[in-house]
Amino acid sequence: MRTATRVGVFGLLGSGNLGNDGSLEAVLGYLRAEHPEAVVDALCGGPEAVTARFGIPATRLHWYRGEYRTASRAGAIAGKGLGKLVDVFRTAAWVRRHDVVIVPGMGVLEATLPLRPWGFPYSLFLLCASGRLLRTRVALVSVGAAEIGNRPTRALVRWSARLAAYRSYRDAQSRDAMRAMGVDTARDEVYPDLAFSLPAPPPSGPARSPGPVCVGVMDFHGGNDDRARADEIYRRYLDGTIRFVRALVEDGRPVRLLTGDTCDATVVAAILDAVDSPLVTAAEPASLDDLMKEMAAADTVVAVRYHNLICALKTGTPVLALSYATKSDALMARMGLGAYCHPAREVDADQLIAQFRALEKHSAELRQTLTERNQAAARDLEHQFTALTAAVFPASTQAHALREAP
Repeated sequence: MRTATRVGVFGLLGSGNLGNDGSLEAVLGYLRAEHPEAVVDALCGGPEAVTARFGIPATRLHWYRGEYRTASRAGAIAGKGLGKLVDVFRTAAWVRRHDVVIVPGMGVLEATLPLRPWGFPYSLFLLCASGRLLRTRVALVSVGAAEIGNRPTRALVRWSARLAAYRSYRDAQSRDAMRAMGVDTARDEVYPDLAFSLPAPPPSGPARSPGPVCVGVMDFHGGNDDRARADEIYRRYLDGTIRFVRALVEDGRPVRLLTGDTCDATVVAAILDAVDSPLVTAAEPASLDDLMKEMAAADTVVAVRYHNLICALKTGTPVLALSYATKSDALMARMGLGAYCHPAREVDADQLIAQFRALEKHSAELRQTLTERNQAAARDLEHQFTALTAAVFPASTQAHALREAP
């Protein structure tokens, strides 16, 4: 009698970030199609949300519930410190119960947004170290990476990657970054982001002409190296976005504001307050599918969050990227829209408007390009899932999958 494979999924899942949850959805789709016998559960940031949405058991990532709150009092500091110790044993105990643990996509090997070493990097290190010690195969699947300057964070990320049984990256820059940080990437492959394997809604086209413009926003204060000027970066980004939205309204264009994380609601509120017009409305997407439906009905998209860009590209809607990291530039280049990137840290509303008009001028040809690139991405991700099965699943499971294949 064949024993069911025990598979764990790990990450900041269920915590309000739609991109992270989209990566989980993609991996669960793969598991249900290729390994239907697998017993799946999660160690994640928002276990209640993951269980409610995806129907799998889930355990809280951190023992200390105030992990992501600033600790200023002695009790909170002590609680965080104790939590780090307790999490060593909690993580190991969870890992021991599994044959395979998958970290589904996400930028788990980067620090392009503010990140403390003893937060998620420490948790990822505990996972990968436990996997190596307990002989549970840990797979980092289509993950994002970037060179990290902070030495503790860099060390934790480097050792996490070294200890994983399988690694693949969502772009070549991520693989190059890990090589530059001392990881042997000779056998590591590059595949598209996992979200490209999700089903896209049929293109509906705009309901009116000129059609709506979707503007994806972000509570953006720069990255780890920008802490000293975080407020300045935020003000410049917000002011530039407001000016851009106001220009669209003056041209009579309907504008639909979109978020990618719960924290982005403050940016939406600021824009609605500054641009008082019935042409500007806000959506409340709860998933990448919701985002794609909004974007499929638009003429054009302007967005900053990485997975907002993916949703636009996946639906074949021309998109202009407010880029805050090389991952966005790489994604746009891969999909044939490399010319339509604008720096999120230095938003120039006049230049942004000019780029937007150029994008719309070439809309028809860009839609054709996106159709072709999406087909290629889907094929690449089929190869990714085949490689993942071969690399980390027990041989008996692989043999069963081959027998079941048509």
